Amino acid sequence: MPAARCYRAAVPVSVVIPALDEADRIGAAVASAREPGVEVLVVDGGSRDATGARARAAGARVVASPAGRARQLATGVEAATGEILVFLHADSRLPAGFAAAVEGALSDPSVAGGAFRFRFEREADGRLAAALRVVEWGARLRVALFALPYGDQGLFCRRVTLAAAGGIPQVPIMEDLDLVRAWKRIGRVVTLALAVETSPRRYQGRGPLRTMLRNWGAALAFCAGADRVRVAAWYRR
Repeated sequence: MPAARCYRAAVPVSVVIPALDEADRIGAAVASAREPGVEVLVVDGGSRDATGARARAAGARVVASPAGRARQLATGVEAATGEILVFLHADSRLPAGFAAAVEGALSDPSVAGGAFRFRFEREADGRLAAALRVVEWGARLRVALFALPYGDQGLFCRRVTLAAAGGIPQVPIMEDLDLVRAWKRIGRVVTLALAVETSPRRYQGRGPLRTMLRNWGAALAFCAGADRVRVAAWYRR
């Protein structure tokens, strides 16, 4: 047993949140994950702002890690005590009742893992730009056709399933797709009716539709076996 886990009482569910310079968002992410029987860990990749302090103030345990989502997720898994693991992006929020929904889904032994429905944060009056609605529709279509949720949908699995799948893939990009494909070799991957709400900020620079097509292009390159380092360099340009 990893040293980080040996002196802490186990909990049913651990939420692992990798973060880097997310001071403005981390408090809301942590608050959304705090439910009875849930451990919340923020894995800080060397933030230069108040991410760690605000995560602690919101009720999370903060663990240090080298930067990189795959490395941070692996660090969080090692430090976590839960037998069920939920992976949440720092700019996203879990829905109320998420822990019971996850435990219910994983009570079926044929289910290897899953994710939540994808939803953008609404404005104060509930409105959402038309282009962002198209992105939401595209996410639903991708999941319906290929059963391939992305990491921004809040992936979850049992610890034993993650171990059987080989742990968190240490790759520069799209570790979420690696995880889902590995789970599909073990059992079913389900999508819950509850939605994770995520910030549309990643879609605002290049525009929602262009960013969606860019994501699809990277996923297609991944599925075609393109070199991961080259895909990462293209995607981050």
